[in-house]
Amino acid sequence: MMLDPAVLSVTFPHQRILNYWSKASLFGNPIVRYILLSSGNIPVDRKSKDRQVLFKGTFEALSTGQAVALFPEGTSYTEPRIMQVKDGAAWAALEYSKWRQENPDKAPPRDVIIVPAAIVYTNKSKYRSDVVVEYGQPITLDAYKEQFFSGEEGAPRAAVKRLTRAIENELVEATVNAPDWDTLYVARMARDILWENTKSINLDEFVVVSQTLVDLFSTPNPSPNFNSAKRHLLEYYSLLQSSHLTNSVLSSLPLPRSLDPNVPAPVPSRLLTILILIRDTISALIRLPFFLFPLIVHLPVYFMGRLGARLVKDEEETQAQNKVVFGLLSLMLIYPASFFFLWALFWFTPIGALLAAGTVYMLANYHNRMINDNYERAKRLIAAWRILVGVWVPKRWDLSLTALSQYTTPPPPRINPWVQRPQTPQQTSNAHSMTNTSSASASAPGSAVPPAEPPVKTRSKRRPPSRRLVRHVLRARVEAVKALAVFFSHLRSAPPATHVKASTHLAHLYGHVTEIKDPETDAPLVQGWRDVHEAVRFLQQRGAKIPSIEMAAVEGQWAALSSDGEDYTTTEDSEPPVWVPASKDL
Repeated sequence: MMLDPAVLSVTFPHQRILNYWSKASLFGNPIVRYILLSSGNIPVDRKSKDRQVLFKGTFEALSTGQAVALFPEGTSYTEPRIMQVKDGAAWAALEYSKWRQENPDKAPPRDVIIVPAAIVYTNKSKYRSDVVVEYGQPITLDAYKEQFFSGEEGAPRAAVKRLTRAIENELVEATVNAPDWDTLYVARMARDILWENTKSINLDEFVVVSQTLVDLFSTPNPSPNFNSAKRHLLEYYSLLQSSHLTNSVLSSLPLPRSLDPNVPAPVPSRLLTILILIRDTISALIRLPFFLFPLIVHLPVYFMGRLGARLVKDEEETQAQNKVVFGLLSLMLIYPASFFFLWALFWFTPIGALLAAGTVYMLANYHNRMINDNYERAKRLIAAWRILVGVWVPKRWDLSLTALSQYTTPPPPRINPWVQRPQTPQQTSNAHSMTNTSSASASAPGSAVPPAEPPVKTRSKRRPPSRRLVRHVLRARVEAVKALAVFFSHLRSAPPATHVKASTHLAHLYGHVTEIKDPETDAPLVQGWRDVHEAVRFLQQRGAKIPSIEMAAVEGQWAALSSDGEDYTTTEDSEPPVWVPASKDL
């Protein structure tokens, strides 16, 4: 992947040049070899069994005081958490220490230091997404060299494993990690509701805020409506993905929002949708003349970027990269063509060349300054149009609940075959038995192992027109906000000393850590906890706008009902709301 090295190189302190590992086969072509070496790439022969040969280029770079950058996970992938950290970085660092000890005349006086770096995108598949780059605590090798140099059997590998775990811990602390996709999606949806404007979260706290929400929804039943809250948030998230809408765009529209459980989820009136569309259309048309010309000039860039993303629609980690590459290739044609066209108007004079170059530069700069605001207004206009069509079409055109069910659960991204996944004992046993059965069948005289069937090719699921989802999206929006409000009401009214789950590094900062024994292996396990009231205050202090329920006076009380049997009644005069189990006869 190209974006991660580019981001890391640009943000690395002191303007130091980073040298990246590249497989040795890429250096066969003389031209490519020159480009790679001149840009700091280090050839690595992965077929070599001798680590001193494997890391030769790395030793040469480090011995001259240069910095070497590598990605210890080994591949780019889209998962809810860090799945693997390989031993390559630890081996390279400790082998360099060994080489430095054996060649004191060639090595600098200082030993190598490992600086963990984490790259977190606010939206990995979006071009021009915000990105958070965080550097962890530097790791020295003093605690690992003695074991690595001891000469005992297995000691070097044990030291490498310890160092790899230290690197992994630093990377986990600087990234967002969830136990599964559903929890990550629910935390994302909750974050989008609590911060309707995605730009309102301080990027310095984006990771810790996101991880706090993941931890809240990873806690087993922190509130009585926990299951229904996750279900409503997950349904809303999935419907937004299927309808190409976002919560921030919907929140910017003056749509009615009622959290009164006695009132069904509202749909805006037809008159209101027309007024919204007229307002946004006029606003867009007023600004369009000022942006029309640069928009027309850059249309090929938009088209090629969209095409590049579609080519890898199943690979989230590659979409933004393709947008960048396809867009840059288009710009490499557009800007020179614009320059020569303007230069021709000035009769190819030297002054004309300066004027043409200055005009192209100002056009590009003007476009970049105008694109963000116009893009957001265009999204709002498109959303208003989709809502208008969805509200005006007959209700019978909406998807039935049966047909809708396939769009209420987001499908997980495609599995990366290069990621090592831990297998359960049952999976390992099944794989072993299948291997033995296949070997026995193949070795039996006269037996023939049937060839494996080719994979079945299935067409990708086609998304329905957004007009058939609009009413469902608006209903899901209100239900999700309502469920989140009830969820936080439970948390705020929880008894003192109520704990919620916390990642270990957040527990050290804001809570406490306890050590228990694994009931199966009897190995020590570390668990982190935070006070529930502290976690809620933490989110509020960082700008979270926690929704509140508008309580309708229905004989002094009303019940918040859900289809999961989680029925709770609140009294009107309690502050904050005190929730008690409702009668089963309600």
